[in-house]
Amino acid sequence: MAELIRHPAHPPALVRSVEFRIIGFDANWLRARWKILGCGKLVVPPFAGKGRADGLWQTTCFELFLQQPGSPAYTEINLSPSERWNVYDFSAKREGMAERPMPHEPECTMRLGTDMAIFDAAIPAAGLPAPPWRYGATAVIAEEGGINSYWALSHASEAPDFHDPSCFLEEVAAPSAA
Repeated sequence: MAELIRHPAHPPALVRSVEFRIIGFDANWLRARWKILGCGKLVVPPFAGKGRADGLWQTTCFELFLQQPGSPAYTEINLSPSERWNVYDFSAKREGMAERPMPHEPECTMRLGTDMAIFDAAIPAAGLPAPPWRYGATAVIAEEGGINSYWALSHASEAPDFHDPSCFLEEVAAPSAA
C-alpha cells in the first residue's frame, strides 16, 4: 500500500487521503486499487459505457504510469469510474504520444460509501509493456464546487505533473504464474 500525496497547490474539500496498491499481477491481469477517505463531496462521473476516451483527467480519474528501467519511454493508463479508459505510450516525457493497442478493455468498479470510496481496476496484462517497471500511481479527485485535487507518490514541481519520471517511485517485477 502506498499513501498518495496531494499536490500542495490544489487542496481538496473533504478528501483526507488516497491510497494505492497493486492487489494482484499475473499473466492475465494487473489488478490495482485506489482507496479514498473523506469522499462526502466526491464527484463520480456517471456510467458512460466501456470504451476509449480522451480527457478523463478533467474529473475524477485514476492513472498508472509504467516505465521500464533505463528507458525514457513509458505507458500511461487512464481509468474512469464512468468505465471509460485509455492507454497511451510516450517515447519520452510528454513526447511521442500514441494510443497503445489493448487486447480487450480494462474492468473498472467504483464502490462509494458515506466516507470511503474504493476504485478497483483489472488491466489486461497482455496489453502492457514487459516488466519489470518503475511506476507512478496517481489520482485526480474532483469534488463538488469545482474543486480538483491531484494525488501522486511524489510531486516534483510547483504544478501537478504526473508525467514526471522522478515521480515513478515504486517497482514491479515480472508477474506470478497464472
